[in-house]
Amino acid sequence: MTTRARHLRFWPFPIASLILLCVGTAHAQSPGTRVAQWTRFEGVLTSTLDYPNPVQDVQVDVTLTSPSGKTEDAMAFWDGGRLWKVRFSPEERGKWTYRTRSSNAADAGLDGRSGEFTCTRYPGTNPLYRHGAIRVSADHYSLAHADGTPFFWLADTAWNGPLKADARSWGLFLRDRAAKGFTAIQFVSTQWLAAGANADLRVAFLGTETIWIDPVFFHWMDKRIDAMNDLGLVAVPVLAWAAHWNKLTLHLNPGTALPDDQVIVLARYIVARYGAHQVIWFLAGDSDYRGELAERWKRIGRQVFGDHPSRLATMHPAGQMWVADEFRQEPWFSMIGYQGGHGDSAEYLRWLVDGPPATDWSKEPHLPVINLEPNYEDHLSYHTRTRFDAYAVRRAAYWSLLVSPPAGVSYGGHGIWSWELEPNIPMSHLGSGVAKPWQEAMNLPGSTHMKHLKSLFSSLEWWKLRPAQNVLARQPGTADPAHFVAVAKADKWLLAYMPVGGEIKLRTEGLKPPLAARWFNPRTGAWSLQRAVSGDTPSLRAPDTNDWVLWLGPVKKPATPPSP
Repeated sequence: MTTRARHLRFWPFPIASLILLCVGTAHAQSPGTRVAQWTRFEGVLTSTLDYPNPVQDVQVDVTLTSPSGKTEDAMAFWDGGRLWKVRFSPEERGKWTYRTRSSNAADAGLDGRSGEFTCTRYPGTNPLYRHGAIRVSADHYSLAHADGTPFFWLADTAWNGPLKADARSWGLFLRDRAAKGFTAIQFVSTQWLAAGANADLRVAFLGTETIWIDPVFFHWMDKRIDAMNDLGLVAVPVLAWAAHWNKLTLHLNPGTALPDDQVIVLARYIVARYGAHQVIWFLAGDSDYRGELAERWKRIGRQVFGDHPSRLATMHPAGQMWVADEFRQEPWFSMIGYQGGHGDSAEYLRWLVDGPPATDWSKEPHLPVINLEPNYEDHLSYHTRTRFDAYAVRRAAYWSLLVSPPAGVSYGGHGIWSWELEPNIPMSHLGSGVAKPWQEAMNLPGSTHMKHLKSLFSSLEWWKLRPAQNVLARQPGTADPAHFVAVAKADKWLLAYMPVGGEIKLRTEGLKPPLAARWFNPRTGAWSLQRAVSGDTPSLRAPDTNDWVLWLGPVKKPATPPSP
């Protein structure tokens, strides 16, 4: 069974009674049969029987047949009382048909229903529907939309946002992030160690050995996830937070509190409910997934996603734990996510610039590599106990993008991730320091610097870059990793991030002269004028001792970096 098929539940009447929604355009259509490509078809049905615990007692699978004859599977989800729903995102234009199967064949409302709908061209401008769902790129080093358009991952971390934010505040935050060029939002989709419930004191599930799902909790979550997609932001939910480091809060994390079979029930429910949205899944969050724990999560992942998932998925490991070799062969594991962490010791910095992110990206099968949790702005460092400023955030982001083939990077702001309403130490995170209220944290300067980062990469064919430390005649970061210069090269040009300015000497073989250099200011987003560069090993000096990005490539008229 594929992930796509796990998202459907239907009306116990013929197709004429089926309620069809085109959610991607934010307008519910009158009963009919037309759904725009990449948006969401939603069907509603009513069971003829009552179940003490519907998510445990019955399963409804749906087989859909595309216009070309390809079959897709989905699973319906319970939405309270006798109500069931199916959500499905059609990729192929033309006439689709479907048929339902219930594990209880005696329930005429769920079993044997059939119908059809027509998928039409999407007429709007939302990139998630205009270009289609996110896939791994053809070369397996980055991400792209279904139509091949490159997708640059720039995620903000709002773990508690959908749990604690009212609709108005959530919309304000999302509009700010969309305006700054963010493309995704990371969040937790259930109660967890930093939020025991949502703002209405509802929880995603009750119980341990046998859980009961609360649909009212997910009605709240529906609106928050819809709002992300409506603004062109990919929703990135954690299905089962599994942090092991706080023994007092293990009971709050689905990944540590529930037995395997109930983690699977919960995760499959969430996948069924939101798999037709534009989402990328984090199966589990903030834990060690090596050894026996890796085997556990591989088993769970196979049950949740199947062999041919329709959406990308990965793991969110604890700080500086590299789990790529554990999961690389799993059919559902789509990209390598890691957590750079919240430290600033030389050892921590060295792990990022010289450790697995910089050395393992070329292993096969190739997968995109993304730092899902660099140091959060305004968060206390584990080591110096000072607050990470915008410079530390920029440094971690640019390093992360250039020591591996760039696919994207995540940002986090203290007070945003925990969604504080007033100055407060986040729940269960005593060492992180007092966080600003989210309205203030939203305007921390680092988020604007991420806007400049996105502008830089959007002006270039960034997906062609590959790490190229050998271009440096001498690495300034050999003795002190805080001075590490990260270099990545495409066919005809290169980028170098210099964290403390200074001078570097570059080997330019492979770059066709005449060459020019330009400096990008990561604090303002401004470019310098181009300057001619000559010689096989030119020395280039940054404008000052702040951090700078160097672009070196062919002389252009007018003097602008190459555009995609």
